[in-house]
Amino acid sequence: MTQVQPRFPDQKPEELFVPEIAKITRAENLTEQDRLFEIELPGGKDLGHEAGQFVEVSIFGFGEAPISISSSPAKTGSFELCVRKLGGLTSKLHTMGAGDELGIRGPLGNGFPMADFEGADCLLVAGGIGMAPLRSVVNTILAERDKYGRMILLYGNRSPDDILFTNELDEWAKGEGNEVLVTIDRPADGWDGNVGVVTTLFNDIELDPSRRIVAAVVGPPVMYRFVYAELQALQIPDNHIYFSLERRMKCGVGKCGNCQIEGKYVCIDGPVFTGDELRSFHESI
Repeated sequence: MTQVQPRFPDQKPEELFVPEIAKITRAENLTEQDRLFEIELPGGKDLGHEAGQFVEVSIFGFGEAPISISSSPAKTGSFELCVRKLGGLTSKLHTMGAGDELGIRGPLGNGFPMADFEGADCLLVAGGIGMAPLRSVVNTILAERDKYGRMILLYGNRSPDDILFTNELDEWAKGEGNEVLVTIDRPADGWDGNVGVVTTLFNDIELDPSRRIVAAVVGPPVMYRFVYAELQALQIPDNHIYFSLERRMKCGVGKCGNCQIEGKYVCIDGPVFTGDELRSFHESI
């Protein structure tokens, strides 16, 4: 197994605590509450992130918030953030567009250990806004498709209006070896797809027991115990199941203690944890 390790020991203090002034180069609405931003660092340098990491976004006068990186490391010259409008800072961010500036600290935390996914069938499970960071994993796989086995994406949402990256979902599904299954919680006008929580999609997939399977899960904490039970029923080892917690993160560098779980800090020890680790955290999900 590839050990998940925090990135911080490799970073200089100024990379952790001092924001760089970055520029928004593109912004588009994905849903009524979600907006996708393309952001460029000074000189167009690469962010240098791994799939599953996050950055701290700051707007002077409004504060700072941790936001998961939605683009894969294969995208160079800029990176993307999908931001849901939830509070003061994110509401202000939704009013901004191309040419506006903001502060960026990071990348922070650990990421999904993509080396562990290589050669395996990849089972990806997203709920709601969890599709934003999981998109980075998907595009990492697609950028070097021959390194990975099947890619099975299970994606649950409250309603059709909440589904993110609808055009990309269709494109991903067309690729050889890719399967994309989407569900909504309740029936809706005009929706002829699957209805039910994301775990109902497990009934529609068949896995090859002779293949190594690695899973990545990102979504609201309420879904984790149920998804975890489904993955255990498939006999996927805990050390091949990765969850992104992103729980109550604030400062991003383990100083405020807001995200502490039984001696671990989600922002520096995670946000990606294995099933083995989650079983030892009674408060984790």
